[in-house]
Amino acid sequence: MSRQGWLRAMIGLVVIAMVAWASAPLRAQGWNQAQPMSPAERALVARYPQQWNRLTPAQRGQVLQNYRQWQQMAPSARMQAQQNYRRFQSLPPEQRQQVLGALHQWRQLPAQRRQQLQQAYSHFQHLPPGQRQQLLQRFHQFQQLPPAQRQHLMRNYQRWQQMSPGQRQQARMRMRQLFPGHPFGHPPHGFHLP
Repeated sequence: MSRQGWLRAMIGLVVIAMVAWASAPLRAQGWNQAQPMSPAERALVARYPQQWNRLTPAQRGQVLQNYRQWQQMAPSARMQAQQNYRRFQSLPPEQRQQVLGALHQWRQLPAQRRQQLQQAYSHFQHLPPGQRQQLLQRFHQFQQLPPAQRQHLMRNYQRWQQMSPGQRQQARMRMRQLFPGHPFGHPPHGFHLP
């Protein structure tokens, strides 16, 4: 097999592997994951016999699960996955490592936390462009703060999250009284409530 053919084979396998996170339903159905079942799966294995033979049974099962999931994806989702893969491949090696590290962290999160983050991201995507830009600007400002100040803000945020809606409303009213005319009643930069 030529270098270009081998590279295409590896890219195909990697793209298939990119949808691994969605393979749980197939395991739940009890499919024999290591054996190709459909003609398309057998054709996939026949196209790359050397690579297939080097895989462990667990890896073979994962490749087939990913392939099955890939086949169930809408064409637009496949196209998006391929574009994401091409973008990933165009990154410098250190950025690819950062992406892989972030993916590893994501997979370590509990399912409930991942769902919360997905909902927050979906909410963010539906905001008007001006609000999205404002949030991104604030996030970048947050990232520029010294670590101690970021930790302080995070503790304040956690306290805010633990407040009841009534307590939050009281805090907003207190802020508006302390800082009349300031947008949203927020204190000036650097001011901290006790």
